[in-house]
Amino acid sequence: MPGLPESRPRLRVALLDADPIRVLGFSAAFEQHPRLEFFPLDLPGLIADLRISICLIGLHGNLNLTTTLSTLRGLRPDLHILLMGPEASDEEMLGLVSSGAKGYLDETATPEVIEQAVDAVLDGGIWAPRRVISEYGERVAVAAAPATSAAEFHLTIRERDVLRLLVAAQSNREIARALGIEERTVKAHVAKLMRKVGVDNRIALSVYAVRQAIFTTSDDLGTR
Repeated sequence: MPGLPESRPRLRVALLDADPIRVLGFSAAFEQHPRLEFFPLDLPGLIADLRISICLIGLHGNLNLTTTLSTLRGLRPDLHILLMGPEASDEEMLGLVSSGAKGYLDETATPEVIEQAVDAVLDGGIWAPRRVISEYGERVAVAAAPATSAAEFHLTIRERDVLRLLVAAQSNREIARALGIEERTVKAHVAKLMRKVGVDNRIALSVYAVRQAIFTTSDDLGTR
């Protein structure tokens, strides 16, 4: 019928888990979800399906996580990886993030929390307890700086606006609202900024902006 809004396709999220019972339960829990569509794949299928931009890997069964992450980093560097497993220590989560994962979910996480994690990771963020993210940021700050210095590239006025709000820890949605632009436009700006700087996540980009004195944590951020 004319005038009815078009339904948007659900986001396809791959599910890689060696426990078939968990796969069935997880798929059933999201069968009627309005935004996310989870479906199981094995590792070769995940590598081959270029339509997939994000996957959730369950840490169950005989999965060799080190090999899996290494393989995906090499063959699908564009893939956003979320991990789900039993309660982990801060150091364990930091190690997984450093190995290429974009977040860690407790295996008891609700569908609502899983949806929030997917959104955060696709926005370029990391999903983990705040204290873990803070520690990760500190480690990024003391690590070797990206090869690109602030003097080597030019920021447009809009890119500076986006970066200023990103350093203030605002989400893509909040940045879009503050600047009066679409959220997808913010995502494009953030992605371009990360490519310019040579980092692969929002935390590293924020740390870089502060270290290079593009913005300071006190004078240039404004209020949130």
